[in-house]
Amino acid sequence: MEKFVKQFSNMELDEDPKGEMVNYALCAAQNTNISIFDPSCYEEACTKNVWVKAMQEELHSIDKNDTWELCELPKGKRCVGSKWVYKIKYNSDGTTERHKARLVAKGFTQKHGVDFEETFAPVARQETVRLLLSMAAQNHWSVYHMDVKSAFLNGYLDEEVFVQQPQGFQVQGKEHNVYKLKKALYGLKQAPRAWYTRIDGYFQKFGLMRSKNEPTLYIKREGNQILLVSLYVDDLIYMGSDPILNNKFKTNLMNEFEMKDLGLMRYFLGMEVHQCQEEIFVCQSKYARDMLSKYGMMNCTAVHNPVAHGELLCKDDGAPKASVIEFRSIVGSLMFLCNTRPDIQFVVSLVSRYMNDPSMLHLKVAKCILRYVKGTIGFGLHYSHVDKFKLVGFSDSDWGSNLDDRKSTSGNCFSLGSRMITWSSKKQSTVALSSCEAEYIALTAASAQALWLRKLLDEIGEKQHGPTTLFCDNQSAIQLAHNPIHHSRSKHFQLKYHFIRDMVEKDQIELHYYNTKINLADIFTKGVVKAQYVMLRESMVSPLCIKGENVDNSASNSRKLSLSCQFWEKLIIFRPASVANQPTS
Repeated sequence: MEKFVKQFSNMELDEDPKGEMVNYALCAAQNTNISIFDPSCYEEACTKNVWVKAMQEELHSIDKNDTWELCELPKGKRCVGSKWVYKIKYNSDGTTERHKARLVAKGFTQKHGVDFEETFAPVARQETVRLLLSMAAQNHWSVYHMDVKSAFLNGYLDEEVFVQQPQGFQVQGKEHNVYKLKKALYGLKQAPRAWYTRIDGYFQKFGLMRSKNEPTLYIKREGNQILLVSLYVDDLIYMGSDPILNNKFKTNLMNEFEMKDLGLMRYFLGMEVHQCQEEIFVCQSKYARDMLSKYGMMNCTAVHNPVAHGELLCKDDGAPKASVIEFRSIVGSLMFLCNTRPDIQFVVSLVSRYMNDPSMLHLKVAKCILRYVKGTIGFGLHYSHVDKFKLVGFSDSDWGSNLDDRKSTSGNCFSLGSRMITWSSKKQSTVALSSCEAEYIALTAASAQALWLRKLLDEIGEKQHGPTTLFCDNQSAIQLAHNPIHHSRSKHFQLKYHFIRDMVEKDQIELHYYNTKINLADIFTKGVVKAQYVMLRESMVSPLCIKGENVDNSASNSRKLSLSCQFWEKLIIFRPASVANQPTS
């Protein structure tokens, strides 16, 4: 609280002439006994009623769930320590949702083969979540969100594990006893796997079929109706064509586990979701603001392009060394923002190559990305209903762009309906001897992603009839994928890169030529000029504008766009692969 008051005391007089903000903070703290900062230890938390109540609720959940039993520690057995962790949970608008206290085990003291075995547990992929949102917008479905309270406490343990009694809540007269766990506890290495095994078993018992291509996606069909469920640890989203089936699933789940019904999906994994009848908008504006505030960039000058045209980086650029901690923190934050911002994917991938030993030049580029984000805080993905709900892909590469090892950069993206669902920018693993080889390698990576998406769509009832169109701006690579010509120039290609040829022969991929200036994947391989960058960006991300809603984006110099897919539909023109002329844009 002293830190909070000091922060407002340093405000300029014209910002708070009567000290109203400071007085309000003091009165609020004294009257409500609410802590603004997360306590770092039990001694600090036990002085606040809200945290004591949160700890009592946590222990009540553990006892109610029959997670443990008090006993003496058997001879020869190890005891795992425990500690309290405190966190204030916020809503998407920044207001406080609740004060959360979690009792966690000190899993770092566990030994493999003694008190744990397998630990891996899958989580939902971001591509899958975006695919489901696109499908929901296409079919006018509502997407719902639920949270499992104390999820890990529901997982059954196969190993014998003992933990210390929680600090401040030892049983009188039995302070030296320990708890023997019947179920998992947060912090245990095997806790995520135990929970996933439990929820997976329940879903299959309820009649949901686990996807073969995405282990956290579950599908249930009853006649012509379908229910889709995606699981991310203790958060799950579900949607379907039948409201009765949706309600039945929710009721049964709440009878089996202690759940929190969050209603329509609004805030999930840091993503803000705006839903209406025929469209869904996804962004990370709150996360972007918090990130800019964290690095002191809220008042910076915005830029129009995150990276200059043709700008390249290298390890030994002669610039002074930058702070490794600061650079890694900024790049890591930007990586998470890429979940809804494909327009910064390339430059974030570029700076992430220098995490080990960054220079001031690398840090300057990373902060340039923050300046760009400052001007596009409210940008995100808009999904709406379209006439042609078909998977379409774009592929491109930048030959020998890496100055350190002369490896090329592959880029690809796929749209389903109105907007992108997947995108990638990655340095290739081998040195290409020609631009044709670099493009061929990029096509192989894109075709592998297309195959996975086709299988996933087939499972959820959106089977792609006919081959998936994949656009490329290199005629030689397209010809090489159709026929093994130019053998003398391609005989050194690694066997795995001929996967694209097999996909074309099986009629699962259809390659079309596309001019490089309007190839959407071009934005994932290099820095482009401002006019081209803005054009390509407008087909990927845009500001929020759904039925009168809007995001405050006054700092942006970018014009607000209507979220129609006219540009997108005009951009994608399906033509025979033999036509090589530039399409009309």
